[in-house]
Amino acid sequence: MGCGEGLLVEKFYNQGYDIIGLDKYFSSNYVIQGDIIKMPFKTGTYDLVLCLDVIEHLNFDEQEKALIEIQRVLRDDGYLLMAIPNLAHFASRISLLLTGNLIRTSKIQRHKGDRPINEYIKLLKRTDFEITERKGLFPTFPISSVLTYYYPGKVVWLHRILNKLLAYPNFCFLNIIIARKASSLQQGAEDSIRPRIFKPYSDAGKSNQSQKYKI
Repeated sequence: MGCGEGLLVEKFYNQGYDIIGLDKYFSSNYVIQGDIIKMPFKTGTYDLVLCLDVIEHLNFDEQEKALIEIQRVLRDDGYLLMAIPNLAHFASRISLLLTGNLIRTSKIQRHKGDRPINEYIKLLKRTDFEITERKGLFPTFPISSVLTYYYPGKVVWLHRILNKLLAYPNFCFLNIIIARKASSLQQGAEDSIRPRIFKPYSDAGKSNQSQKYKI
């Protein structure tokens, strides 16, 4: 969802995934035009929903509505994969302490729903999602942040080290979250679908050809 013109959707489709995109402003052979808070899909349709750097663009009151809609279109054993910027990344905390100002993840006009990551986690739980995996990317420690600002193309190696050794999610600029319906976990639903999220059905055999994905 929020996939724009659908370049990533087309790439996954050509790799053998049964996938469709949703965007408010674009439509194509791979993308349906529609609103994330009122999606034109049947209940329980998809095994996986990708929401990558999208939810922060919504107003605060729209974010919960969007997650409720994702709940609706996911199958009981489906997964939600999110990439979410974290307003409370390390450099932002230091800036707030020293200057009283946060370092936002983008201009407020773009990221209207910018939040600390723990608020997003509470929002997921409130909309009946259970987080099964969480990973941080790009910890914003002062030295690495300054070097990135002045020499962005020369510190890739540094970020690789930090992402591997010191990427505590609460201190990172970006969080990757995998979640599923809490109700399905409580009912003891099998976890067999998860490995197939990261494989095209053409590689996994005919039994997976019914898997549906939305981005």
